[in-house]
Parts: sequence; structure tokens; C-alpha cells
Amino acid sequence: MQTACSTSSQRLLQVSDNSNGPFLTSRYTRWNEKSMSCKKAAPLTRVPEVFQESFAVFQLSKVGACIVNSENKIVGIGYNGMPNGCSDDVLPWTRAAAHSLDTKYPYVCHAELNAIMNKNSADVKGCSMYVALFPCNECAKLIIQAGIKEVIFMSDKYHDSIEMTAARRMFDLAGIVYREFKPKCNKIIIDFNSINSRPSQKLL
Repeated sequence: MQTACSTSSQRLLQVSDNSNGPFLTSRYTRWNEKSMSCKKAAPLTRVPEVFQESFAVFQLSKVGACIVNSENKIVGIGYNGMPNGCSDDVLPWTRAAAHSLDTKYPYVCHAELNAIMNKNSADVKGCSMYVALFPCNECAKLIIQAGIKEVIFMSDKYHDSIEMTAARRMFDLAGIVYREFKPKCNKIIIDFNSINSRPSQKLL
């Protein structure tokens, strides 16, 4: 298996570069590829598998979230996207437009919401959430109400915004632990074809 790890910030998973129009579904990372890449990468890096899950489901805004229980088993996963039944190719993904209804913000569901809604257990009380970006105030409300006790985030680039400031305030009041995760490497290259390669020498 060929792998590589470096400090490059290059994104490996192909996503749409069209931030001013409909999302191109043909450029999604397919779920099968996402799942396989996570499982193949898990033994090869110190980055927790849950973070591999979170960042393997990037979309336009490149945000994924993953919920794990006390045994570090994944109980929910989600990424930012349009609501079920609402085509990503119809609703806008634009960040700025003359009218707010022509932007993505009135429609898109954040990764944290989807991870909670996609849970495969009765509840997520006492669980931890791994997420690409520090949660906004609306997602913070959901996290608190769901009973999640810890949030591990990769980036807090909107730290000074009103939404993030409010989120931290609510987390502090609710006793939610939040901390930044700093990976040892920022790039993992996975060769899917390596599974078909045969060793040069026979195994004894």
C-alpha cells in the first residue's frame, strides 16, 4: 500500500470549486469510496479514525462531523448539505448574492445537525463529537440538547464571530468540554489499487 504524509494543506478529496452555482453531484466523493478510504487509512496514521471519517465527507464548505461513544465507536456521522429531498443541484450554494434567498445559508444543514440526526443509537448522551470547524451557536444548541459532552474541532477560524462567541458561552454554561485537535500530518494518500498487488516473494 502506498501512502504519504506531509504538512501540505492540499485537499485530497475532490469537491466542487463552483461556489457561485449549483453543486456538481458528479464530483462528490462517493460513500463507498469514503468508507473504504477511512478504513484503509486507519492503521496508517495517528489521526483518530473518527477524524478521518469527519474529513472524508467534505462538501462545498468542507465540513464533516462524527459522533463517538465512550468506547470510541462511531454512532453518527454527517456533513453539511441540503435537507433530504432538496436537490443540491437546484438550491444555491452561493455565499453572496443580491438576495439572501439566492445564497446557501437559508437552506443548508450543518454537519453537526446531520450527525445527530443520523445517529444509529437511541441517543448520543455522553458522547464526543469530532468536527472540522468549531460549531456555530445554532449547532451548539443542538449539541447541548442532545447530551453530547465533548467537542473536538480542527479549526476555529471564525473564533471572533458573534456565532462562535455565543457557542462558547453556551458550552461553558452547559459544562461542555471543547478542545482543538492538532494532527501530526495534514495529508494522507491512499492507493486503492495496492490491494490487488502481489508480493514479489512467496510467503513461507
